[in-house]
Amino acid sequence: MNNSFTYSIKSSKQSSNKGSFTKALIVEDEPILAELNAEFIQRDTNINVVGIAANLRDAKMMIDRLHPTLILLDNYLPDGQGIELFDYIVNKGINAYIIFITAASDIDTCSKAIRYGAFDYLIKPVSYQRLKHSLERFDLFLYRQSIQKHLTQRRIDELFNLQTKDFVDLNRHSKGIEEITLQKVKDLFAESDEPMTVENIVEKTAISKTTIRRYLEYCVQTKLLTVEIKHGKIGRPERLYRRLGK
Repeated sequence: MNNSFTYSIKSSKQSSNKGSFTKALIVEDEPILAELNAEFIQRDTNINVVGIAANLRDAKMMIDRLHPTLILLDNYLPDGQGIELFDYIVNKGINAYIIFITAASDIDTCSKAIRYGAFDYLIKPVSYQRLKHSLERFDLFLYRQSIQKHLTQRRIDELFNLQTKDFVDLNRHSKGIEEITLQKVKDLFAESDEPMTVENIVEKTAISKTTIRRYLEYCVQTKLLTVEIKHGKIGRPERLYRRLGK
């Protein structure tokens, strides 16, 4: 097996002022598939692919050097099984999560992945809509951890549910509305009874003002939020959004 395509990636993605992209490592011994997955992830998600490894040996070296938060892992590799990386990560105390993308459909491998704490398990060939859904759930999983250090039972349940949530058709919402971003907006209002302006929400979520306005109007139309106009003495009136019933 020619492993010459194993390499780290210098991404063109730029971090925002509010945070940074999640670093991911792809472990896959099929060069074309690895490149296609990396291209899709770089283009269509908030994940930053920092490297591609073709085998376990290189994967371990790149984990130590690049410190990825997420590993997209095939199980059938030239020098062993991908699931062996779990022991390596645990024994070295590495803070990383794993999403399997593999042809291994046997119950033993899948059961081990669940026991070891895999975030998701995708069977090849994987639709890119399904992969995007998994990556967006992971992004929301990290976001929810970042905004609260002490959790209620409800918040703990939500974190666990993100790892078990069924795949749904994201097109069920109106055009331009994605489930994960919508959930971030819902979460923000669930945590506060106070009305918020567009600027308040942009600051708390690091989502662009244009995008936030679109989601807020959607929430008003679907009666998740109410909006009121506050007229000040100077300047334009403010739109204040609050959760319906509060």
